[in-house]
Formats: sequence, structure tokens, C-alpha cells
Amino acid sequence: MGFFKKLSTIAHARKELAKLGIDPFNVEIEEILSPATARIAGREVLLAGTNNYLGLTFDPRCIEAACKATRTEGTGTTGSRMANGTFAGHRALEQELAAFYGCSTAIVFSTGFVANLGMISTLTVPGDTILIDGDSHASIYDGCRMSGANIIRFRHNNAADLDKRLCRLGDQSKKALVIIEGIYSMLGDRAPLADIVALKKKYGFWLMVDEAHSLGVLGQKGRGLVEEVDCLDDVDFIVGTFSKSLGAIGGFCVSNHPELDLVRYASRSYVFTASPSPATIASVRQALQLLASGDELRERLWRNAHHLYDGLVHLGFRLGPDPTPVVAVYMGSKEETLLCWKQLFEQGVYVNLVLPPAAPDGTSLLRCSVSAAHTVEQIETILSKFSSLKKP
Repeated sequence: MGFFKKLSTIAHARKELAKLGIDPFNVEIEEILSPATARIAGREVLLAGTNNYLGLTFDPRCIEAACKATRTEGTGTTGSRMANGTFAGHRALEQELAAFYGCSTAIVFSTGFVANLGMISTLTVPGDTILIDGDSHASIYDGCRMSGANIIRFRHNNAADLDKRLCRLGDQSKKALVIIEGIYSMLGDRAPLADIVALKKKYGFWLMVDEAHSLGVLGQKGRGLVEEVDCLDDVDFIVGTFSKSLGAIGGFCVSNHPELDLVRYASRSYVFTASPSPATIASVRQALQLLASGDELRERLWRNAHHLYDGLVHLGFRLGPDPTPVVAVYMGSKEETLLCWKQLFEQGVYVNLVLPPAAPDGTSLLRCSVSAAHTVEQIETILSKFSSLKKP
């Protein structure tokens, strides 16, 4: 099999799924009907796993902004930011992001994944030390590997364990980079940011917070966990994505360190990746304005999140520790979880299937993500379908 031999484990797993008549990782959406519904396999399905937290993918203002940009600037930039790929809109979005966070500098990347790759691998080099939460996103792990720095994992959301590991570093802790996430994508739990900021003041390390799943969700203005716990000025780098609450694709980093601008000249994922299309930039700029201008969508999102979380608890399911728009349902064995996912799908509800090693601690999860676009009736439908499942 040559190079493909290393993929034999995946081939075996796919055969096992085929025996069950399940292919949860290749669901084809034939037609998007609304932010919360789609046509899949010829029938209407309720979407409860899209990360479309504010439901802005169908907002007419965002759509019109994207259409206008396409008509006037074309379908793509056909170049990287360092070549011909920096349009006026890219610079304007960076200025607006910096103003949104009250920071001096911002960089826009082509995706959220690329933002983490670019920032981590550029800021750190072999000989440096990075401390990351054990449940960090794959983009954080990959950025750390690309940097060649020493990687130390601390227990998930355990500030005491981080304290121990920093203590062992001695004076090296002052040069270390600690990376956490605002809301973790698998269980929907928040990082203990206030406790970690206290450690930062004790040891003097650098701190990066990935607000991918908390931008638009947490804080009075939707700026994420850094705003919710009033620690914005204590964080060195805030990274995030446009592919969740802002309903598009792309990534960013904001900071008060003026040296952030130098990352543009050293980050391979910035220098050698085509820049986001004019349509994407325009829709994100409009979505950011909507996010900043009011909290009606966020209030609706949180009503839906509590409705689903509390309803599943009432049904007897074990969930992630915090009610957030990411509602993770612990299931039984991998086989039981697969069959439950299939049952929900056949009843017209799509959720995310999370199996080891992606799921924490070797567990299997059915992961729901709630949107402000969900109606009360749709949340009740999701609960009704879950009530028919066997509770492990």
C-alpha cells in the first residue's frame, strides 16, 4: 500500500461505519433553507450543529454587502496579503477589529485555523516554551509543532496544575507563552481566565486567548471571555475566527503590542496564503457592526442555550459543565453513540458526532450548537427527539 499504509486504521473505521449504514463525517447538504434548516438526502433537517451562533448567515444586510463587494471588486483577490491581496476592505476590517477590542493593532488571516498557525509558529521558535490546555484545538497543537518550541500541556481548565508547571520552569516562565480558549468547542466550558491572569501577574508569562467560540457570545459587547471577566488589558494576544458568530470564514489577531504588525512579514501562513475574498470581508464588516450595535441576538441565543441545556438535564442526560451555546451530551460506547446520532438524523435533527480521540478523556459525545436563529419550537423539537434516545 506504500504511503497509504498509515491510513489503514482509518480505512478499517470507515468499513465499520459502512456496516452500520452510517457516514456521519460526509453529510452532504443539498440545499440551505435557512440558518437553522437544510435539505439533506431529499428531506428537511433541523440543523443543531453549525456554530452559526448569531444566525447571521442569512442576514440581508450581510448578504447585500457581500454582493456589492463582488460586483465592484470581483470574486477573489488572487493573491496573498503580501502581494496583491490587500484591498482597502482588508485594512478597514483590521482597523474595525482593533477598535472593537480597544486594541492598537489587528491582523486578518484567511481562516481561523491559519490565524493560530501563523501567530504561534511566528511568535515562538525552538528553545521557547509554550504551555497549552490539554483540550486545545487542533490548530493550536499544530501551531505549536510548527514552531519547534517546547510544548507543556496542563490539565484542562486547571489553573492549579498550570501553576505547578510554571513553578518548575523557574525564570523561564517569564519567556513562556500560555494559550487558552474562551469557550472550548467540545464541552462548551469556559477557561478560568481570571485565575490564569492572576498567575500571569505572578510569573510574568505571555498570554494568548482563542475566542473562536466566545466572540459574539460572551461579554456585554460580545467581545468574548476577556470582556466577560474584565481581563482584556491583561491578555497579550486575542485570536479568533469569522466562521462562527460572524457567519463567514477567516481569522484574526488583535493586540496592544505594536510589534504585532511585524508578524505580517514573518508568518508563512500570512505571506503565502491567498487573502479572503472581497465578499467575505464585506459580510464580516457588516456582521461585526451588527454584533457591536446591540445585544438582541445574543440575548436570544442565550435563551435558546438555556432552554436546550435545561431541557436535556431534565431528560436525564449528562452534559458539559456550563450552559453555553455549545451543548455537549455524554453518551455511552462509540457504537451506541453512532446509533443515537443515526436515530436523531433519521428523525430530522442534525447534531455533531464527536468520537475519541477528538472527544475529551476517551468519551463519545453528541454535540449540539445553539443559534439565535432557532425558534422555541425548534428547540422543543430537538428535545423531543433526544427524549426518544436511550440515556447511558
